[in-house]
Amino acid sequence: MTATLAFDLDVDGLTLARSIFSPSEVNDIRIDLSRALSRSDSEAVRRSAAGDVFAARNVLTLWPPAVNVWRKTVLVDLLRERLGARFGLVRGLYFDKPPDQTWSLPWHKDLTIAVRDNAIASDRFSKPTTKVGVPHVEAPVDVLERMLTLRIHLDPATLDNGALFVLPGSHRNGKSMESSDAGALPVLAEPGDVLAIRPLVSHCSRSSNEGTTLHRRILHLEFVADASPGDGFEWWQFYPGNG
Repeated sequence: MTATLAFDLDVDGLTLARSIFSPSEVNDIRIDLSRALSRSDSEAVRRSAAGDVFAARNVLTLWPPAVNVWRKTVLVDLLRERLGARFGLVRGLYFDKPPDQTWSLPWHKDLTIAVRDNAIASDRFSKPTTKVGVPHVEAPVDVLERMLTLRIHLDPATLDNGALFVLPGSHRNGKSMESSDAGALPVLAEPGDVLAIRPLVSHCSRSSNEGTTLHRRILHLEFVADASPGDGFEWWQFYPGNG
């Protein structure tokens, strides 16, 4: 499977960098990450009825190599160019769609951030929640515009195994959500490809097709421009990009 779509980060809010990780590197990440999550008894790890891990939060803690695994020159340069010299890594997630546990998510934008304390009074940060023991808040648009997510593909992303769908350019509408599939495009990728996407891009995740034997493992890493989101808030975790 070879993806034919080309995305532009400025115009579309996303871009797909090809073959950033070699097949052997992808295999090593897949094995080491899967082993760490499978052995964890944290409630941050979600399992299917068959015991397969299909999602995890707090990955920077559960699998410490995630803090540095992304440090490829092309990715560091991309992040520094887009976020500035003070950029850092603040959150890691993991997603899979094992054949026995497919799932879907409706159209949405990634609006919440993990912080040390979500009880701080603020007119700009809102909707405090706690996810697996970690405080979160919904961030204002100006903070979200200074963020960039890298999604490292550890398996092919195809129409059969629930590839991500996006609405290119929707990041320019702030938090406003489009309610139609019109203009939606799939992000088809190979293992080792890395998707860079703005959190304000509308996206959804569709279920795998019945009968597929493919996994769809993704290491999701969120980066920010500054060591503080502002208004007295602190990131739950912050790893300097130039560290």
